[in-house]
Amino acid sequence: MTRDALLEVTRRRMASIDTPNQLLGRAQTIGCVAVEITQKCNLDCSLCYLSEHSESVKDLPLEEVYRRLDAVVEHYGRGVHVQITGGDPTLRKHTELLKIIAYASDIGLYPALFTNGIGATRKLLTRLAEAGLSDIAFHVDSSQQRPGYTDELSLHPLRLEYLARARGLGLTVMFNNTLHSGNFHQLADLIGFYVEQAAEVGLVSFNLQAETGRGEWRGRDDIISQQSVRAKLEQAAGRPLPWDVVRLGHADCHSYMPTLVVNKRVHPFIDDAELFAGFIADFHSLDDLRHLSPLAILSRYGAQLLSKPRWWAPALGYVLRQLWRCGGDLVAARGRAHKLTFFIQNFMDAEKLDQGRVDACSFMVMSADGPVSMCQHNAARDDYILKPLDVRKADGSVEHYEPLIWKKQSA
Repeated sequence: MTRDALLEVTRRRMASIDTPNQLLGRAQTIGCVAVEITQKCNLDCSLCYLSEHSESVKDLPLEEVYRRLDAVVEHYGRGVHVQITGGDPTLRKHTELLKIIAYASDIGLYPALFTNGIGATRKLLTRLAEAGLSDIAFHVDSSQQRPGYTDELSLHPLRLEYLARARGLGLTVMFNNTLHSGNFHQLADLIGFYVEQAAEVGLVSFNLQAETGRGEWRGRDDIISQQSVRAKLEQAAGRPLPWDVVRLGHADCHSYMPTLVVNKRVHPFIDDAELFAGFIADFHSLDDLRHLSPLAILSRYGAQLLSKPRWWAPALGYVLRQLWRCGGDLVAARGRAHKLTFFIQNFMDAEKLDQGRVDACSFMVMSADGPVSMCQHNAARDDYILKPLDVRKADGSVEHYEPLIWKKQSA
């Protein structure tokens, strides 16, 4: 299918939440797709989404991983961000991990490694970057019970170490943080840390505690919500932020806030919903800019603007507003500005799935039978990871795959 046809499929699926400023169905066919290449992990997080059986599940054969990556392109087209995840993908044989990254890149996807960082050495990241890795997402927070780390502040040196490992490799660096009642009081400090590191951190995701998987901590306290996290971000920015100007999926699932950090101050990057809606309608062919610098973005859109005179005045007005808002900071920073996107993910409890949100999901997992909502996948993980498969090998033969190495006994 052509990209326009794939966009139309997405738009029909998103009909119940469609708005003119909804990215999905206009500029993007999907937010992201996860491909799990192992169920093994080297941490035992208090809020783990894995199954009690995960440690006894064999890694998927390479051919099945390739087939699922092909299915991402089939369902959503090229240029999609695909999470190479698990478990922790660094526990897969490194020769196979390199092949998976290279395959994803070769078929036109943007592969991102989602890892707790323990096995993501500088040597491995260098090899992965050479193979075609686009992004690296480190999951670091106090729910992981890492020995010697007591709270979010004590984890900052580890975050800095992970940043150093990825430095200079051309990777977009992201951090995932699970928010729970034990660390919510440190959220302002977390935000401040990422603002300080905005020259090297491209995206920060705050994932709200959910009652799913094998983790010992269950449902969240009332203080953990999209609204409370938004409020903390606004406090850090020192101003109200234009939430919901950019829609990415269901409003109850995600909050998306692209910003510029100038002189260590947070400035919203997109603040006019009507202007943004018109923009993605006319410029949807320039769908992915996350890997470009602010200067490269201006260059690409500048070239496009020359062919669209009706956008000259709105574009000039937008630029002047941005300069007025952050001009003083730009002078102080000698013109240096850094993109930093904040993303809030409101995952659902396994026993409280909202079918409307599932149907309009922007974060899918590619299963043996096709794409599945991440929340739905986590709620019934064993149904997906314990399913036997017949895998077609490169030579045309078929190999039967039985997932379980041994069956974990119930406590």
